[in-house]
Parts: sequence; structure tokens; C-alpha cells
Amino acid sequence: MPLPARSFDWRVPAIWAAALAISMAARVPVEIADAARHGIDMGLGRAVAMEGASHLVVAVLLPGIYWLHRRWPLADRPGNMAIHIAAVVPYSILHSLGMAALRLLWFNALLGESYRFPVTLDRLGYEFAKDVISYAMLSGGVLVLSHLLARKQATAAVSVDVPAADSPPTGVPLPERFAVRRKGREVMVEVADIDWIEASGNYAVLHVGDETFEIRSSLTKLEGELDPKRFVRVHKSHVVNIARVVEVTPWVSGDWRIRLQSGAEVNLSRRYRQRFEALAPVRA
Repeated sequence: MPLPARSFDWRVPAIWAAALAISMAARVPVEIADAARHGIDMGLGRAVAMEGASHLVVAVLLPGIYWLHRRWPLADRPGNMAIHIAAVVPYSILHSLGMAALRLLWFNALLGESYRFPVTLDRLGYEFAKDVISYAMLSGGVLVLSHLLARKQATAAVSVDVPAADSPPTGVPLPERFAVRRKGREVMVEVADIDWIEASGNYAVLHVGDETFEIRSSLTKLEGELDPKRFVRVHKSHVVNIARVVEVTPWVSGDWRIRLQSGAEVNLSRRYRQRFEALAPVRA
């Protein structure tokens, strides 16, 4: 039967709250020890406030990291790694500025104590080095936590009962093959042999086994020329041949992963899951 509507999973914020609390408890004595090495006698309360500000900003930025992994999954394509590497820069800037603002508010404005956050290359470099590790650990936590929670659900089995191909109501025949240009020659590609189709700018890439063919067409236009009982949009950039699907498994943030007979894997976005289940109901 179709999957029920996905409700908010309170385990996720509870687990992250516990993890951040443990991290903060571990960081407080380190903060006190670092201050002592610089000849500063930092009390426990001040160290808790310092680390509390840092961890609070991390908690605020965490949904953004989830969004980045949902928008550019690391498993989707190798190039997405570069996006996450670049994301460390704005993450570090926001973390440093947010942390400094909270500390200034707490110590200077509320307690009337002295606190300075020198904006120097040494200080920013020091914070950035820590934030590289922080972003990597948070990203790892996002992926591991999503995987572990998803594993608690049974791996979804897909019942692929493809209806017999009928002519569309308008009587317009559907193409059975596409002519694509390859190395100066016109190559005929059977529609039934297509595993999945990927959008690529003004072109659509036909994945046929281990081969790929480009055709000048938008994915939306090409989707309208295919049999809707056999080809279904599963992502804004992907259309799959339902007969080539062998497995669907839970992924990140409500998305699922589709594995095809060729071994390729594509995202099943929750936005398009209803379309997919209209042809292949996912049974838990």
C-alpha cells in the first residue's frame, strides 16, 4: 500500500540535542585548559557560556547542513563533494559571527563583563580550522543518523506490475525509438531499452545500459513524448523506466534511492513519490 504521510521524527532533534550536549561537556574542560596555557584563569561558568554560544549557533546552522545534503547528496554525483567543501566557508563565517555576537551580548551587555573577539587573520584562521572539522563531523552525523533511522524501516520491496502499453487517448502514437547523433552518425535507440533519463541543460541524457546518448530536448518535453505507464518522473532532473527498477530504499530527509537493473542509483524525491507509487506501489 502507499506509504503514509511522513510525520516529523522527534528522534532527530532529540539525538542531536544529546550529541551537542555531550560535545559541549567535553569542550568545557578543553576551553579552561586552553585559557590556563595562556595565563588566563577561566571559571567554569564562563567556559560553559563560551561553549554554549558556539554550540547554540551550530544547532541553528544544522538544518542548513541537512538542506545541503538533500539538495546535493554526496552519493548522487562526485561533483557534489566540491559544493560541500565550498560550503565550509559560509558555515565558518556564520558560526564565528553568531558565536561572537552571543558572547558579546551575554558578557558585555548582560553581565557587564569584558569580552573581545578580535577579528584578525590568526583568529579567523583558527576558527576556520576548527569549523572544517566541525562541518565534516556534522555532515557525517547527518548521513549516519539518516541511514540508521531509515534502516529501522524494512527495506522497501517494489512491486513492478507494468500495465500493457495502450495508445494514448488522443490517438497520437508514441515513439518506439529515438534517433540520436553519435560520432557523426545517426544511432537508433529503442525506447524500451532506456533505463533512465537525466536532464543536462538544453539536452537530455539517455542512459542505456553502460552507454549514454544525448538528445536535444528538455526533460519535460521528452517526458510528454514517453508512455506515462512506463516512464515516470522521480526527480526534477530524472525520469526512470519503471520496468528497470529493482529496489527502493529510504535515504535522507524523506527522499528514497532507486536502484536500476544496470546498477545505477537515482534519487526518488518525496515531491515525486506519489507519481512513482501510482505505477509501482511501495510496500513496507
